Amino acid sequence: MNRLAQSKSPYLRQHAENPVDWYPWGDEALERARREDRPILLSVGYSACHWCHVMAHESFEDAETAALMNAHFINIKVDREERPDIDEIYQKVVLLMGQGGGWPLTVFLTPDHRPFYGGTYFPPVPSYGRPSFRQLLLALVDLWKTRRADVEGQAEQLLEGIRELSAGGQDGEGALVGPEPLAAAAHELVARIDPEWGGFGRQPKFPNATCLEVLMLQNRFDGTGSDELLLTLEKMWRGGIYDHLRGGFARYAVDRVWLVPHFEKMLYDNALLLGLYADASLRWPEREFLRRVVRETVTYLEADMRGPAGTFYAATDADSEGVEGKYFCWTPAQLEEVLGSRDDAAFFAAVYGVDPRGNFEHGMSILHLAQPLAQIADALGMTAAALEARLAPLRAKLLAARYQRVPPLRDDKILTA
Repeated sequence: MNRLAQSKSPYLRQHAENPVDWYPWGDEALERARREDRPILLSVGYSACHWCHVMAHESFEDAETAALMNAHFINIKVDREERPDIDEIYQKVVLLMGQGGGWPLTVFLTPDHRPFYGGTYFPPVPSYGRPSFRQLLLALVDLWKTRRADVEGQAEQLLEGIRELSAGGQDGEGALVGPEPLAAAAHELVARIDPEWGGFGRQPKFPNATCLEVLMLQNRFDGTGSDELLLTLEKMWRGGIYDHLRGGFARYAVDRVWLVPHFEKMLYDNALLLGLYADASLRWPEREFLRRVVRETVTYLEADMRGPAGTFYAATDADSEGVEGKYFCWTPAQLEEVLGSRDDAAFFAAVYGVDPRGNFEHGMSILHLAQPLAQIADALGMTAAALEARLAPLRAKLLAARYQRVPPLRDDKILTA
């Protein structure tokens, strides 16, 4: 056990048995770095972060890698939900270096905690166009020992860049005064939305509720982006990124079509998306699926994420029993076993895309709606109301059975902002 065993953070406690000599962020670690004149290896993540788990398993649980870290660095672990202030500062480092940012965040600091190098996930062997984590450690050790002036110069440049980013807009320049900046931003966002599947970019694809809310604001004024907004909101709901049994959204999809999520579910993502879908349901009351997402997401948050005091938990993990998505996915045989009827199982499988070959790993299928419900109802010669009347009890049975499975880890810390 290392020092993280005494932490209040579930994420930090996940690393308590690493062979790495981890410190939490605090005076003890920072003072030791200054006293021994050793660089700091700062690793920032959160409990439901898939790639944080991957890097932990590949590197932080590896004795040889841990020995390198312990011999040359003061190693500090941070839960980005517990210390968003620290995360915000050092995310700017990787942005200044031209990288995308994200988690796990890996940043190397001087003993007075000025950053001089950073990145996100580093693999155990060279891949994804990145060096292995061990190669990186050895290169930075050599840089620290033989080219200290270069390290100091890089740290000063990055620090100045952070200062400029932090000062941006504080003098009133660039403030959103009047309607023109909002309109310009909205039109730029419309141009960036995937015209076939909605959302921004190709893959991975994040819901990006903040950008969609900007577009929603402008839409109220002049109708900008109605088609693009509705396309995005419907594709996200019909995709596997949405939990069709319980409600709520996974963090992001690994593909362009919203089918395969990383299955972690975050409180703040769902809070933002809940507001977005609620706004949209008022804007387009004829689109019933928008109200449905609101109802089901509220039910999910109350059922799975609300504590006895009425506060809400932070996140749930992607993995259960060591398998990503196992808790959420189904096979045709599992449907038949739970529903007790071959006809009901085949009907449900046809609507929600459960295939004998599977659409995910290990022959499992992620529930999704490949077609709009109205289109499915027409094909079956049913009304949409009759289709939903048959599906609702089947979903309820499957949800009850899912609650009997081993659930993903829940990060039960309480977020107040």
